[in-house]
Amino acid sequence: MIDVLGVGFGRTGTLSLQAALERLGCGPCHHMDEVLSHRETVPDWIDAAQRGTADWDALFRGYRSTVDWPGAFFWRQLADHYSSSRVILTVRDPEKWYDSVANTLFKAAGSAPPSGVAVNPEAMRVMTMMNLIVWDGVFKGRFADRDHALRIFAEHSEAVRREIPADRLLVFDVAEGWGPLCEFLGVPVPAEEFPRLNDRTAYAEKHRARLAAAMAQAGGRAQPAPATP
Repeated sequence: MIDVLGVGFGRTGTLSLQAALERLGCGPCHHMDEVLSHRETVPDWIDAAQRGTADWDALFRGYRSTVDWPGAFFWRQLADHYSSSRVILTVRDPEKWYDSVANTLFKAAGSAPPSGVAVNPEAMRVMTMMNLIVWDGVFKGRFADRDHALRIFAEHSEAVRREIPADRLLVFDVAEGWGPLCEFLGVPVPAEEFPRLNDRTAYAEKHRARLAAAMAQAGGRAQPAPATP
């Protein structure tokens, strides 16, 4: 049963929010990293993207909250299905957000193994899911067009603010820390600092490790070139 629904795009502080929600007792929290760690769910997300709906309770079984894609792509369906959930829209300076996505997720999407190294079927399914949900689903195949992507980003924020009642919605910049989030959820503020996760350098290292693992599964020997932060 999803109690907290994060509807912000990837690279708006969603990994930090995931950690914060779990610290506040709203976990386990679903995130794209969960899909990549449990790839048996990838076909179900592909099916959801193609059909526009899914057995949400089955997809989110065991989770109490969700942030980031793929869930954020289905925010209207999920807000309706989990009608008593609290909704959090993570926000970020649009220009910084675009640069962050361009240098992490989009760069990773354009990565390819060296010539002669096959891509295994599992990796292909992940790529299909990302295309259906993010690059084609959200950005209509035009993320490289900066103005278009920024317009989509702004329109998403406007739609959420317009369609979700104000008393159900928190518009949240993770730079604000615990205060607004804890007040919104009605829980005490923890003593420790708010989690700050997934900076660009850490993402680059994580992607390099994932690419190396995928190549190993595919039987390739070549090592990927060092990622640029």
